[in-house]
Parts: sequence; C-alpha cells; structure tokens
Amino acid sequence: MLTSIMSTLLNSVSPTTAIISSAKTKQRGYCFFYSQVQNLHSFSLNKGFSRVLDVTQITLSPKDSVFTIPNWRVGKNDQKSRELRINDAFLHLECMVDKGHKPDVNRATQLLYDLCKSNKARKAFRVMEMMVNSGIIPDPASYTYLVNFLCKRGNVGYAMQLVEKMEARRLPTNTVTYNTLLKGLCTQGNLNQCLQLLDRLTKKGLVANAFTYSFLLETAYKERGVDEAMKLLEEIIDRGGEPNLVSYNVLLTGLCKEGRFEEAIRLFRELPAKGFDPSVVSYNILLRNLCYEGRWEEANELLAEMDKEEQSPSIVTYNILITSLSLHGMTEQAFKVLDEMTRSGFKASATSYNPIIARLCKEGKVELVVQCLDQMISRRCNPNEGTYNAIVMLCEQGKAQEAFVIIQSLASKQNYPLHDFYRNVISILCRKENTYPAFQMLYEMTKHGFTPDSYTYSSLIRGLCKEGMLDEAIHIFGILEENGYKPDTDNYNSLILGFCKSRKTVLAMEICQIMISKGCMPNETTYTIFVEGLAYEGETDMAAELLKELYLKEVLCQSTVERLSMQYVLKELAV
Repeated sequence: MLTSIMSTLLNSVSPTTAIISSAKTKQRGYCFFYSQVQNLHSFSLNKGFSRVLDVTQITLSPKDSVFTIPNWRVGKNDQKSRELRINDAFLHLECMVDKGHKPDVNRATQLLYDLCKSNKARKAFRVMEMMVNSGIIPDPASYTYLVNFLCKRGNVGYAMQLVEKMEARRLPTNTVTYNTLLKGLCTQGNLNQCLQLLDRLTKKGLVANAFTYSFLLETAYKERGVDEAMKLLEEIIDRGGEPNLVSYNVLLTGLCKEGRFEEAIRLFRELPAKGFDPSVVSYNILLRNLCYEGRWEEANELLAEMDKEEQSPSIVTYNILITSLSLHGMTEQAFKVLDEMTRSGFKASATSYNPIIARLCKEGKVELVVQCLDQMISRRCNPNEGTYNAIVMLCEQGKAQEAFVIIQSLASKQNYPLHDFYRNVISILCRKENTYPAFQMLYEMTKHGFTPDSYTYSSLIRGLCKEGMLDEAIHIFGILEENGYKPDTDNYNSLILGFCKSRKTVLAMEICQIMISKGCMPNETTYTIFVEGLAYEGETDMAAELLKELYLKEVLCQSTVERLSMQYVLKELAV
C-alpha cells in the first residue's frame, strides 16, 4: 500500500519523466521506494560552481597560499541576488579548500557570520569545518557564535559535534562556548547531557556562570521535580559554584508549581541569610500563587511588604492581580487595578485587558464588554489574538451574533479591509483551538456578505485537525465539494499536515493520492510536510531518502533541504 502511494507521490513531481523507484520492504509496513542517488553535495557543486568561474576571474595559487573569497556583499540588494552571491562565495571557498588552498581568515569568518544571518546553518557549519581543515585556528568568538546560532535553531546535536571537534583538535575553548551549549541542552530538557557537559567544563578548569546554573535548575525541576533541582543546587555550591538570585527564583517557581507553597515561603524568607534580597520577580512568584488560589488577605500582606521593602510593582505584578481577580469573577476590582496601573505610569496592553474581557464574555455581559473595548481602544491599546479569542466566549452563552457585532465594530474602528479582517479572525480563532466558535463567526460573516476563500477553509481544516477532529476535517471536504467548491493544494496540505502531526503519515499519503487523482498537484509545501511527518514518526532514514529524491527532482529548494536536514539531523544528506 505505502509503496504504491509513495510512487504516486514521487511520480507527481514530473509526470512526463516519472521515475519508478525500486521497493525494499521495511519493518512495520514501511519500505524503501527510492533508487540510490548521487551525493547531493557534488550535485550542488557541479550545478553552481561553473557560474562562479564565469563571474569571477580566478587565478589558482600554489597550494597552502592564502586566497581571498570574492566579495558577496557588493551588488543588487534584493533577497534573491544576495542569496546567489553568498552561495557563490560558499562554493568558491569549498572548491579552493578542496584543492588545498587556505582562505583568508577574516573573509571566511565573515562568510560564516553572514550564512548564519541568512539562516543557512549547514553551510555555516561547513565553513567552520573547512577553516579548521585548511589549518586555520578560528577565534573563540566565531565558533561560540556558531554554537549559539545552532542551539537557538534547536540543532543542539550539531553544536555538540562542533564543540567535540574543537576539543579533538585542541582548539581553545572558553566558558562562554560551554555555557552557550549548556543553555541549548537545557532548552531541550536533556538534564543528563547537561550534567555530563558541566562535568567536562569543570575538569577543564572553566566555571559556569550563574545564569547557566539557573538553566540547569529549571531543567532539573521540569524533568525530575523540584527536590532534584534542590539537590543539584547543593552539589553546585559544594563544587564551588556561585548561584545568584535567579537560581533561587527558579526553585521558588518549582515549589509553587508543585503546590508546596509553605516551603516556597520558607525559602523566600531564607534568601537574606543566603546573601540575597528578594526582588520584585521573587515577590511576583509568590503573589501569583496566592492570587490564583484566592488567598487575598495574604496577597495584600505581601504587597504591603513589597511597599515597605521599596520593591515597586512591575507591570507583571499588575497583570497578575488583574488576571487572578478576573478569573475569580471580581472584574470591578480588576478594573480598579488596571486604572491604578495606568496612573502609576505603566501603559496598559491587550494582555492587561483580555482577562477582564474574557470574564465579562463568560458571564454574557455584552454592554460591559463593549465599554471595556472602547476604553481599551481610546487608550491606544490595539486588540490582539487573545482579545478575539476572549470575545468569542460569548458563543458559550448563546450570543454568537453579539460576538460577531463586537468583532465587526473592531474592524471599522481600526480601519481594516473587511474581507482581510474576517479571514484573519477565523485564522486566529482556529490557531487557539476555538474552531467551533470560528464556524459560528463564519456563519454570521457570510450573512453579511463575506465569501470564504481558500485561506479561510484551510484555517478551519487546520483548526479541526489541531483539536483532533480528523474525521470532521475530512467531512468538511465532502461538504465543500457537494456545494461546488473544489479544494485546492493549500486545503489538501492543511489536511495532510493534520494527519502527519497525528502520526498518521500513511493515511496522509492516501489523502495525497486522492488529491492527485482529482487533478490537484502537490507543491513544495506538500513534500516538505511528508519529509517532516516521516522524521516526526522516527523514520529518519526514509525521510532522508525522500528528501534526496525530491531535491534531485528539483521540487525542493536548497534552503528547504538545508533546514530539514539540519532540523531532523538527517546526517547522510549533504548539500
């Protein structure tokens, strides 16, 4: 089944030159359906380097001599032209290094930086490799920059490889490099690897900084609970580490989230003895817990203590009070706090108003909702996604028509084109899993002349899939076709994405087969979804093979291939 479906998928790329791939059976019903292909690295080199030779007069120098990479920063400033020039510069560097020549270190380092800024992680990683292989010792700042860039993209595995290669070649490493890597590992929640790296760091005589400890502690309490985080803090101190107040605030947060508020209070009171005065952040952690539990008297005492200790409330303090009062149905008091916040010099935002609007909508108080929104706009505070999701809570009270009238009035007050405004509202609601209210709003919109377009239908389909209603999403397709609408590629992509995210990639491929049979051809987004779907289900070998095949058929651009191969660590792919 999968073989025939994927054959259809791949053959759809170029119907006139369809390549029927050989099938090899895999476990769990999967199979290899792609033929062996040449290395994409040489493919891209052969394709692009001839252009470099045409536009630059290159004189090959003796081996080991230093050459200068052509200046990729000069020329037309549109994105396509910039990408072509930086790609040419990369290909020139690659070819010259392969021939045994050494690049100018400053120009190569600048190319690395610019590739990172262009979001070309694999090429940037390759530039660093070529610099090292040609005998250049990069300065710590450049590879720390690359490690940080990779970690921010979630490519912590590649960042680890880079650090390990630097260590193997005995290149100088510093605290900043390891701290950057530790932060990346913490973000992924891999505590064991974090601790192993911390051990390596300390053995080298380097010291993690206080913010790194905070990341470690946060990872520990999220992964293993706050008790383990507290043990880790003791170990850090025993090793000579010096955590700061941020580290203790992490523990306060963990204790509160585990419902251990009395222990959090004790730790809070012990902070001065540990050498730290509680900050407004420390107070806010406790205040949030007290307010959400409705312990108002204790919350007032804590606020009085903040005033006594000259810890001025932040905008976060005010928003905690507004949100918790609204949740408990005390909207009048929430309004008073909001007014006090503005008198204190803070600018109210939609984040401040939305909890009040949500509560008023939940209670069906339409007039008060309108008054609140009028005040919000008069204070030059623009509604955001949360505002629209709050307004449609009126639908729960059987007031969908009133919700639509309010949303319609916001469009006129903000001078938005009505069609664009309506389609964006539907999209906003579906992203926040308010798909049923989105259908209710769509019904009201169509009564007032709105004609849904492909984008609107795709938003609804994505919303249904996101809420796990895959059968309903398929049913919508049937209804659309019965009413004379022909679903387009974007509509099918939304449905395919929903099935892939639900780990039902095989069914998604069947949907693609139906799509093709109805004359609707897949596009780059379709194929990207399938590669990501296979990788998401752990079929990384198959994902890599599919990616290679699609790239060779020229339906995926090079930047997409680089992003996917880096994101899902498809190691055998080289572009």
